[in-house]
Amino acid sequence: MNFQYPALFGLSQENADFLDKLNTDDEKIRFVVLMEIADEECEARLPWLHYALSHDPSALVRVEAAKRLEGWEDFASLTALTDALLDLNIAVIEAATQSLSELKQATSAKILLPLLNREEVTIKIAILRALKPLRDLSAYSAIQKHTEHPDPRVRHEAVSSLSWLQQAEAIATLSRIAQHDSDLETRRIATGGLAYCKQQNQAVVVALAQGLKAEDWQLRVEAALTIGKLKLNALEPNLIALLDDLYWQVRIAVVRSLGRLKSQKAFMGLQQNFDYEISNLRKEVALALGEIGGKQALALLQQHAQDSDPEVRKAIRIGLNQIAEGTHAK
Repeated sequence: MNFQYPALFGLSQENADFLDKLNTDDEKIRFVVLMEIADEECEARLPWLHYALSHDPSALVRVEAAKRLEGWEDFASLTALTDALLDLNIAVIEAATQSLSELKQATSAKILLPLLNREEVTIKIAILRALKPLRDLSAYSAIQKHTEHPDPRVRHEAVSSLSWLQQAEAIATLSRIAQHDSDLETRRIATGGLAYCKQQNQAVVVALAQGLKAEDWQLRVEAALTIGKLKLNALEPNLIALLDDLYWQVRIAVVRSLGRLKSQKAFMGLQQNFDYEISNLRKEVALALGEIGGKQALALLQQHAQDSDPEVRKAIRIGLNQIAEGTHAK
């Protein structure tokens, strides 16, 4: 046996029994005992989880330790998780990355941020993902720097984290990436990230207009949805032009955003899509018409009230009620 779990100070009989089982050769026994220890959420027993993650020869046990350290944000636990990002087993790395991504305390960012100086890609990916929900503004420069990293996986996380910071100064970076990055997924993330910054300047308009013309349909979807979130009325004609896109997924995003824009110019295209074979698209048309309101929208909804799909009929009822409520409010 090439491992030895540490004895904890002042062991009770129960803890002594745990320790005996942790130091057996059977990985399944160690795995079960580790689960029992973790379920009790006793901070005094955390060193066993740390040791398991760092030293247990079984990947099964190390993965479980990484998962069970989720929610612990003390220095020792964070150190054990970040050290595990260099584990030789990919499942252990993924489990540690996931646990780090669930951090909640802003103070954890101070511990993680220096690790972005490491060269290992697995560390950079995990730290950028962990920093995202923490929204530490002091990390802005370090995160922005990584939007230029040669590995697209790192750029994905950096662009996403930069978006979540919701800073106006990120607009130029995100707009440029949305248009010019060599990796489509990075461009898509940057395009969606523009919505978080809640800006409607010319750089955003140009980036989203280009996104609507992208060859990749998923990028067109992201651009269309972002326009609706930002309520960019300047791009209303661009959206209407995509109501006959070859991909129904794009049409759904376009219809949804036209509803948010309360577009009065989209009725002809919406009417045509109310006859489309994909019921999910007809459902979105009904909901958008409810958002837009007015006599023309009311007439279209009533015309299709007997749609063959129950979900579409439900959406039509919602749209009709929304128009009625809006009329009464006036």
